[in-house]
Amino acid sequence: MLDIGSIRKEPEGVRQRLLTRGKGAADGLDKILEVDEERRRLLGEVEKLKAERNAISKEVGARKAKKEAADDLLAGMKEKSDRIAELDKQAAEVEARQEGLLLSVPNLPWEGCPRGSSAADNPVISTWGEPRKFDFKPKDHVALGEALGILDFAASAKVSGSGFAVYRGAGARLERSLISWMLNHHCGENGYTEVSPPFLVRESSMVGTGQLPKFREDLYAVEGAELFLVPTAEVPVTNLHREEILTEGDLPKKYAAYTPCFRREAGSAGKETRGLGRMHQFDKVELVWIEHPDRSMKALEELCQHAESVLQRLGLHYRKIELCTGDLGFGAARCYDLEVWAPGMGQFLEVSSCSNFIGREKPALPHVEWLGHGFGASFHRAGGDLPDQGWQGGDSRNVATPVWRESDWIVAGRRGWPKGRAGGKTDGCCREENPCRRCMGRSRFPLLRDFGERCSHLRVRLSS
Repeated sequence: MLDIGSIRKEPEGVRQRLLTRGKGAADGLDKILEVDEERRRLLGEVEKLKAERNAISKEVGARKAKKEAADDLLAGMKEKSDRIAELDKQAAEVEARQEGLLLSVPNLPWEGCPRGSSAADNPVISTWGEPRKFDFKPKDHVALGEALGILDFAASAKVSGSGFAVYRGAGARLERSLISWMLNHHCGENGYTEVSPPFLVRESSMVGTGQLPKFREDLYAVEGAELFLVPTAEVPVTNLHREEILTEGDLPKKYAAYTPCFRREAGSAGKETRGLGRMHQFDKVELVWIEHPDRSMKALEELCQHAESVLQRLGLHYRKIELCTGDLGFGAARCYDLEVWAPGMGQFLEVSSCSNFIGREKPALPHVEWLGHGFGASFHRAGGDLPDQGWQGGDSRNVATPVWRESDWIVAGRRGWPKGRAGGKTDGCCREENPCRRCMGRSRFPLLRDFGERCSHLRVRLSS
């Protein structure tokens, strides 16, 4: 939540920055200041009564030293103690009201954020790659997934209702492989520490990352247990340092974590909901940084580059946009979205969002001034875009080849890349795009055989 001291010091400045988010963003400020004034009045009265009580206590001690009666003073002390207890209770109630009001106020947009009122005002910062050309009308991921037998929405609707998906065969392997590959990519190449957190968290953890109280209707609560299913790995990973004091020497903290994510999507009526668009359950690898505020903007750029590296390795055409003030998330001060081109749908779809939370005091982390996070990315979108861009028309050129190859070595219990030998000497064959059967070990790579990849070294077809 925002720091009440900053609001008290510059109420008009805070109001104007909030108004760049849109009408109504600053509506609660006057009430917050009113409650703050009442809280401070009560605390001031308590302090005054405590001082008077202390003075009476000294006088009682002096009388007793002279063996004089002090019943009248003791009665006065009790009266003041009772009044202090009453005021303390009132102050605690007012403070709880103030905290609730502060938690309902969004973060202040960074001064350099582009101004705008909606997603239509988000500027495109850069693009990568080119959209694939087809000599036929491309299908979307729903049609492709069902035709290939890797997505089964009818089965998921029967089991769980709308907003879920069943992945079958290669689809299930793709989902699992993407998770392993992304975690190894970020931890092995980008310096993150892997974390496997709980998928259920306490209400205090949800408050600490801003999901509560504002987004309660979008959360799945466990009745009677005071626990919530995680809407994102950001929640449990951020709360790893709850109630800790982190010094500058402890920073940065860089974590990568996989969790399934659970969201009710209560406000998704009328939005893109077909297929994998709006899911109640989906998989995601999250990147979380805790960094010094002076280095936060530089860290945000680096974190975004790490998220982009996933899409580049997969060869997916995408664009990077910066969210305008009117489209910023509730807790973000600045945000980039990465959107992948879906030829079957004829539009860009968001697969990653990288945010800087500078300026927002996290109740669960009172000593951390900046938190940044990014998706590494979201599988229900990235996984859907792989067939959308790479498997049209039965094309065997599989954009997931790096994922199949690297993750299969993990499944097989091998570390790193195999060292190939050809003609009696070690060469770099296994680092090429299509490694040979001898170098990579045919039995270790059933997924490559499934998609008929070609070997660039021995020129033999890897097929069953």
